Amino acid sequence: MFNKLSLKIGLLFFMFMLIIEIFVYFILYTSIANERIDEVMNSLLARANTHSAVLESNFDSSTLEHVAIMESESEFAVIITNAEGDIIIHSDPVEDEMLEVIRHTNYEEIPSVGKVVEQRWAERQYIAVDSPITIDEEHRGHVFMFANTDIVKNMVNHLSDQFLLIGQITILLTIFTIFILSRFITLPLMKMKEATEQLSKGKNKVELHTERNDELGELADSIMKLSSDLERLKSNRNEFLASISHELRTPLTYIKGYADIINKQDITEEERKEYLDIIREETEHLTVLVKNLFDLAKMDENKFIIHRKNVELRQLIQTIEERISPVLEEKNIRFSVSCPNNIQANIDSERIQQVLLNILDNARKHTSEGKLISLEVSQNDREIMIIISDEGEGIPKEDIPYLFERLYRVEKSRSRKSGGTGLGLAIAKEIIESHDGSIEIESELGKGTRVIIHLPRGE
Repeated sequence: MFNKLSLKIGLLFFMFMLIIEIFVYFILYTSIANERIDEVMNSLLARANTHSAVLESNFDSSTLEHVAIMESESEFAVIITNAEGDIIIHSDPVEDEMLEVIRHTNYEEIPSVGKVVEQRWAERQYIAVDSPITIDEEHRGHVFMFANTDIVKNMVNHLSDQFLLIGQITILLTIFTIFILSRFITLPLMKMKEATEQLSKGKNKVELHTERNDELGELADSIMKLSSDLERLKSNRNEFLASISHELRTPLTYIKGYADIINKQDITEEERKEYLDIIREETEHLTVLVKNLFDLAKMDENKFIIHRKNVELRQLIQTIEERISPVLEEKNIRFSVSCPNNIQANIDSERIQQVLLNILDNARKHTSEGKLISLEVSQNDREIMIIISDEGEGIPKEDIPYLFERLYRVEKSRSRKSGGTGLGLAIAKEIIESHDGSIEIESELGKGTRVIIHLPRGE
């Protein structure tokens, strides 16, 4: 239960909100309580100042008695003294705490206005104020007003009860709000968790609502994309395994079949030589396939190493021309090469040669006798461009986006004469991209194909 994200988020929010609420309520409570206490103090002092003002106008026994009688009916107590602090009259019984306040008053220092002389309401039974009586600039006495601190304490307690009730309601509302918000926040995450669990179980087709425009929406989009990628990867893997099985089974079938025929005693030496040539050809085909698969495996594991160095492209192209020309002449295909001198490329010459030979071999297979294959090299300020074009049969438009996929063939019949292993272009693309370059194919049925390679310039 305590491992649930919604609970953890809720508790975290609750702790933060509780700390903030306690701080705010403490400040608010202290401020209101102090204001209320000051109101009581100011009210008591105003009452004392009123009596003092009355006595300054009529400082006689009847006025003194009137003040005492009036306060005897109120919740306050008044004690009137002379200038020396002797009690003249009082409205309520004089208690020790009142006498203590009177005795501790400095009668030699005559205050100009009334003041609070005892305000420790939490410790004392009474709070007190002192208002002087001055007649014709002569100090005649003091009006001491006392209020029982129960008035202040009851007011503070009532305020505390109100704040306690409001605080409890606030906490309940906070818990409810946090519960709703945490569920609202974590619900998409819980759905994503369920989706990832389905992915881990092999159920690659998952659906999530992705109409959100926040980070959770982006995460849902990523999971949906991952789901689609895994579905496509699974399909590609199955197709890849089926294709590899076919590619391996075909030469092995040839090798086994012709080996069995050779072992027969009733074949001629000429037939034996023909069958051995077929076995050798299929063995070479199998060797190339295994090598290509090994290269792809290293590329997938990021172990495919490119050894770059500055190379004169003219020399590399001349080597390729020497290797491919005899094969093209056998088929009576014209070969045109255009490569300026002094073009430097920072490349792995062996790998680039592998790419160009593969593309030229593809062009040879799909170009008729008497047609032209050309190889052109040019450069600008940023890059080197290699274009291999042919006058072959061309490629259907719908097949072009898939040409660099592994084991993809335009020839769906998998003809051994017109098609290779279906791995050459995939390897070529990986090699070119590992050189920080790019490769693209343009083709039109009946007119031919152009393969365009972009490589960064050498230093």
